[in-house]
Amino acid sequence: MGQASSQIAFEDFERVDIRIGTILIAEAFPEARKPAFKLTIDFGPAIGVKKSSAQVTKHYGLDELVGRRVAAVVNFPPRQIGPVMSEVLCLGFPDAEGGVVLVDVDRDVPNGGKLF
Repeated sequence: MGQASSQIAFEDFERVDIRIGTILIAEAFPEARKPAFKLTIDFGPAIGVKKSSAQVTKHYGLDELVGRRVAAVVNFPPRQIGPVMSEVLCLGFPDAEGGVVLVDVDRDVPNGGKLF
């Protein structure tokens, strides 16, 4: 585990648009260089449905991802990951071995809610 990053201005944090969404579709992604899934996520009417490639195969199966809530950065430019255009960055923390554990909320909030 690394040290904390250097301090930033609050305005820098405000520029990162982190929203909550619900995974609608989870698919295998055999073309990925590192094990990953293709996710289709609903971020509500203001943001819409977006696609992502997520390296979450260690702790999650395809069947348990559908319907799961996920936090993601929605204002990065889209990034080509093999044949998939990843439109959002799903957020997670590494476990002791480096496997990704997704960020979630502990109460019901509407899709598209912005982290602050």
